[in-house]
Amino acid sequence: MNIKNTNDAFKIILSVGDESGVGPEIILKALCSNEIPENIKFILVGSKQNLQNTYIHLRSLGLKNIANPKNLEIHDLEISSSENESKSSYGNSSFYYLTKAISLVKQYPNSALVTGPICKKSWSLAGHYFAGQTEVLAKSCGVKNVGMLFTAKSPITGWRFNTLLATTHIPLCEVPKKLNTKLIHAKLDLFKEFCLTHTKKPTLKVAGLNPHAGEEGILGNEERDWLNDALIDWNKKNRDIQLLGPLSPDSCWNSSSQAWRNKDAEKHDGILAMYHDQGLIPMKVIALNYSVNTTIGLPFIRTSPDHGTGFDIAGKGIAQCQSMIEAIKAAIDMSKI
Repeated sequence: MNIKNTNDAFKIILSVGDESGVGPEIILKALCSNEIPENIKFILVGSKQNLQNTYIHLRSLGLKNIANPKNLEIHDLEISSSENESKSSYGNSSFYYLTKAISLVKQYPNSALVTGPICKKSWSLAGHYFAGQTEVLAKSCGVKNVGMLFTAKSPITGWRFNTLLATTHIPLCEVPKKLNTKLIHAKLDLFKEFCLTHTKKPTLKVAGLNPHAGEEGILGNEERDWLNDALIDWNKKNRDIQLLGPLSPDSCWNSSSQAWRNKDAEKHDGILAMYHDQGLIPMKVIALNYSVNTTIGLPFIRTSPDHGTGFDIAGKGIAQCQSMIEAIKAAIDMSKI
């Protein structure tokens, strides 16, 4: 069936993620939020029966502000039998929800993708060997240079806080081996393109890999041997960008904390972190539940809440939905509708 878009109404394609986690709960909560514009059309990709069961369960717990799946457009996919509730079964379903959601967002020119949390271990058990959803998106779109960008809009100042990762889901011992001038230049190219969509002269910071950015070789050689020169060379070709770094990682995000809380604080447009936890720890500490994961470099907008499946609280009705709300709002903002 050809479902090419026949109207220009903006749509958000929303894959529910791993249904044994909090994904279905936070989606139904978020879609009932008054922070979401009423004119946005949603298409959910997942099990209609599971969403209905989640709704009934949450209502039985006394929750009232949740969307009724009967009033939602759901691309119903029943991947696994209802009797099979293993981790691999849920992993298999969430993988195919994502791939179907990707195919749908490609078919609607005026749309964005929002993805619910998945479990990488469950994917692996189901035979889907990807480090995460970002890698599936890149492969599905045939794009090699994508970036895992974490963004959050301060509810206090309205400032948008951006942290891009140079490396993503790899062991810490592999980070120095993965980093090189070509990679840093590619990530900065992506970051520049993203920032130019909302400011004419972006200021970007780059965190060093080592403590104190290597302390001139005393605490590590990468900054001295190649990273300093890599940043100088890139900046020579991109004079419209104010590039600062490599900076000591332990103080690099201090200005982010100030800009998040204080309207008069000096602002910057983004920080490039060398590895996953270096960027995510300050991001989550400063922005809390307002942080959103987005993939830049794709032919469409993709966002996701900045947290995992929450297996330990699934089904208890206590999962916070603010990050999902922010993911939806960020997708709308980035689509400039």
